[in-house]
Amino acid sequence: MNDKIKINLNIADSNYPLRIDRQEEEVVRKAATKVNERLNAYRSHYPQLESERILAMVAYELSLENLKMKDRNDTRPFVNTIEKLTKEIEGYFSQE
Repeated sequence: MNDKIKINLNIADSNYPLRIDRQEEEVVRKAATKVNERLNAYRSHYPQLESERILAMVAYELSLENLKMKDRNDTRPFVNTIEKLTKEIEGYFSQE
């Protein structure tokens, strides 16, 4: 079943009509709110900057956060260590 809904997001003083899965509505709206909060913070601290530069800084900031979170949740180093230790343990028991 296709449970899509239409919503309108206001980001940076522009409206964006979207068609999304119903279960994603809350996170989609929170994302838009986060962008607008960052935009407003930059606008209040740097009123002389052009909107394009402020949007670029917000995009950069959010992208950096996203990459840091991905790195923090990367389990490959742990998996590699576990595989290495497993081989060592198996090697130890196969010698007996």
